[in-house]
Amino acid sequence: MAGVLASDRNPSMNHAVIRFPRILSRWACLALLLLTVACSDSSAPGAGGAAAPAARKIKIELHSEFQLNLPVLGTTIRHIAERVETASGGNVRIELNEPGAVVPHLQTLDAVSAGKVDAGYSTSGYWAGKLPAAPLFASVPFGPEAGEYIAWMHHGNGLKLYQEMYDRAGFNVKVLICGVITPETSGWFARRIDGPDDLKGLKMRFFGLGGRVMEKLGVSVTLLSSAEIFQALEKGVIDATEYSLPTIDQKLGFHQIVKHNYFPGWHQQATFTEMLINRKKWDRMSPGQQALIEMACGDAIVHAMAEGEATQFAAMRRNETEHGVTMHYWSPQMLDLFRSTWEQVAKDECERDPFFRKVYEDLAAFRADYDLWERNAFLPRVGR
Repeated sequence: MAGVLASDRNPSMNHAVIRFPRILSRWACLALLLLTVACSDSSAPGAGGAAAPAARKIKIELHSEFQLNLPVLGTTIRHIAERVETASGGNVRIELNEPGAVVPHLQTLDAVSAGKVDAGYSTSGYWAGKLPAAPLFASVPFGPEAGEYIAWMHHGNGLKLYQEMYDRAGFNVKVLICGVITPETSGWFARRIDGPDDLKGLKMRFFGLGGRVMEKLGVSVTLLSSAEIFQALEKGVIDATEYSLPTIDQKLGFHQIVKHNYFPGWHQQATFTEMLINRKKWDRMSPGQQALIEMACGDAIVHAMAEGEATQFAAMRRNETEHGVTMHYWSPQMLDLFRSTWEQVAKDECERDPFFRKVYEDLAAFRADYDLWERNAFLPRVGR
């Protein structure tokens, strides 16, 4: 059972001076206020002058679908566990377990719902076989970038629909967004992909709704865990793969076998990670403890986004200068093909599943409104 190791923690964290940007100061003040409530002890006066009872200590056993040593994916959940334990004065402890330690790959949702484990750290795209709409809460091909996606989740109907999906299907879980991955690479290939014919017949690891697109283009798609991909490439079980950010892919060693890395990640411009907490476990927590975990997850979104944006260029340079990787940018023709194929996939899914349609149409309506802001507020991207 693998938890957060003492050697992995930043020994200076408790003494650091944290300076918030002005735009975050209001949130920071609110966070400090709520943390004070969450961590108050039995000496605090209650109603009528009586001492308020201290919140009992709780341990949350959490199973991760992602290796804890990975950049961004691993550091994000470790960040949450460290923040929660420190801010609660040790009253709330999240015990982290590596993939497969207590729950087999892709069984986290069932295990959390059944109470076999208290919580899970994953991405909802893994549950597409059970819940067709689930990938829409993870990443959407040609979909929103991180800022727009977060806006829909928190100020549109995203989070409401997200919880509704699990509730309607009878899963006994509370869902929280606890991280975001910025644009991923589009894939690693053993040879150049110059046109649609080069995709046909490939065996490829691919995630989520983007995988449905690749299937329509003649790719044989499989979904493997991060720990399985390198060996599958090495043994020729798959010819190509996509997984995540350049830093994460580099950690997994894809560059040792396949040397053509394609951009942009049309299939995952932003990807949410989720924390699933068993509903009974959640309901037994005090309001302060619940608020503490919610705030830690909110903080983790910023942490993951910042780490993701700050570290990719160095990994990309290493790939080119040290690992012999050739980076490619998809041609306009290939991007148009991916987009038109995605539109057909989305249409098929909407016809197949009413709740998929409900979520997809809600997100599409939000994006249509957001477009007015986006077209007028932002500077043009530097052309390639």
